[in-house]
Amino acid sequence: MKKLILSLSLLAITGLAFAQPLTTTSAVIAFDATTAKDALPKAENKAVIASLNKTTGAILFEAAVNNFSFSNPTMQGHFNGESWLNSAQFPKFTFSGKIVKLSEVKFNKNGAYDVKISGDLTVKGVKKPITAKAKLVVKGNAVTATSSFTIKLADYGISGTPIEAGKVSGEPKITVTAQF
Repeated sequence: MKKLILSLSLLAITGLAFAQPLTTTSAVIAFDATTAKDALPKAENKAVIASLNKTTGAILFEAAVNNFSFSNPTMQGHFNGESWLNSAQFPKFTFSGKIVKLSEVKFNKNGAYDVKISGDLTVKGVKKPITAKAKLVVKGNAVTATSSFTIKLADYGISGTPIEAGKVSGEPKITVTAQF
């Protein structure tokens, strides 16, 4: 919790010194690893920290792994356990990137803008480059960002019997929504 408060404080101080990014502490990340054999591997985290700098296009997300909520408590235990995501050792997912072709987004004009986001996603201590399509909706002073993409769990050192048995997708769909 202290790290979270420190991170938010540093983010706020940096924003005051520079371009005042838009921030939220209630962005949502949904994790969907369902397969034909099992519809339960779905989780949602509604307490994601996010920042969007309209001047530079920098976009940041930080999600506590143990804040992902499953409908099945057993599955939540496996998700956070040592053999899966090991949230005790790797407590957060992070994304740090930029909006590609930022000049195409008019933050001073209401509208919907299809963009690409490119940056680094860190899961379980493994950082990988990722590029994903996103939609930015500008309405007044508010900006909503949404994106859906898949990742390969094996790229982040995540494997195991549930994936091999087809009960958990090896390439889950990740959906991110942030209202700034």
